[in-house]
Amino acid sequence: MQFGLNESQEILRESARKFFAGECPIAKVRRLMETETAFDANLWTKLADQGYTGIIFAEEFIGVGLGIVELILLMEEAGRALLPGPFFATVALAGSVLDAVATPEQKKKYLAPICRGEARCTVAFLEDTASWNLADTRLTAANGKLKGQKLFVPDAAIADWLIVVTRNGVFLVDVKAPGVRLQPMLGMDLTRKLYAVDFDSAPAEQLGETYGLGLTRAFDIATVALAAEMVGGMQRTLDLTVEYAKTRKQFGKPIGIFQAVQHQCADMYLETESSRSAVYYAAWALQENASDAAAAVSIAKMYASDASRTVGNRGIQVHGGTGFTWENDIHLYYRRAKASETAFGDASFHRERLARLVIDADVATAQRA
Repeated sequence: MQFGLNESQEILRESARKFFAGECPIAKVRRLMETETAFDANLWTKLADQGYTGIIFAEEFIGVGLGIVELILLMEEAGRALLPGPFFATVALAGSVLDAVATPEQKKKYLAPICRGEARCTVAFLEDTASWNLADTRLTAANGKLKGQKLFVPDAAIADWLIVVTRNGVFLVDVKAPGVRLQPMLGMDLTRKLYAVDFDSAPAEQLGETYGLGLTRAFDIATVALAAEMVGGMQRTLDLTVEYAKTRKQFGKPIGIFQAVQHQCADMYLETESSRSAVYYAAWALQENASDAAAAVSIAKMYASDASRTVGNRGIQVHGGTGFTWENDIHLYYRRAKASETAFGDASFHRERLARLVIDADVATAQRA
């Protein structure tokens, strides 16, 4: 593994940072999160023009053909900007699922429009158990129809298609198809809207024939992309906190000179950098199909889930009472951190997954011996 970014990756990161700074300032984020969908069609078009909506997909499907490391660099900058709307749900999540399980014909039909920025998609996975374990999925397709409910579906109202994970396959449903009903749900992160989706004999198209390992890899890509976004949010929280500590005065002195405040900022820095290292390695391991890729993803999400919450807590503590006020931007990042903490499994979920991976590996080694 190279411990530094190459020239093209550095250019991508810097150009993404400039793009989000210019096209997605925090004032725009605040305006969009007050709308029903947190979606801006003009911003989406500009994301597509930059090639971001097709960043990791093959040129055959109008993608850019870059790797997972490039995706997480982009997601980190999106997290720093608190990018609202369906970019994560469409590209990192639904796009990865389509790329992993759909047939070539289905990719041309559904993935190519996503790469061009002409369509949006999301994944319906969770049910009333709120479990991210595929084995807990109960919804079952029968005769090309879906009947049941999915919960906490991100950005469903502005999606063209829903990818629905069931016990017997992965299916694609047109949001406007008969038998599909959306209902908004309350969420902590106001920049990403959540929905309950009811299916009443809704027509569905099966994606591919098998989905086990492909779906697992797609979810691993989405998980590490989300963790990268969390790192960007942590970095911005740290930057805002350090800036505040330098300018806020008590007893006639900046609070940053006090050791207690310095310790808080130092711990935030440590947690942010450690998360970044774990995420970068997980992305590289996935990209290179390393034997420990799945474990690396769980380590990255496990650490980022705990760290993002802790960094948010410390940032608000340094800000004092002002950190909770609506006018202060830091609580917006804290909301995103808390919402992302549980998405695709919290730290406890991934500790259990990691334990299973280690035990399975030990058993396999013992059997070979």
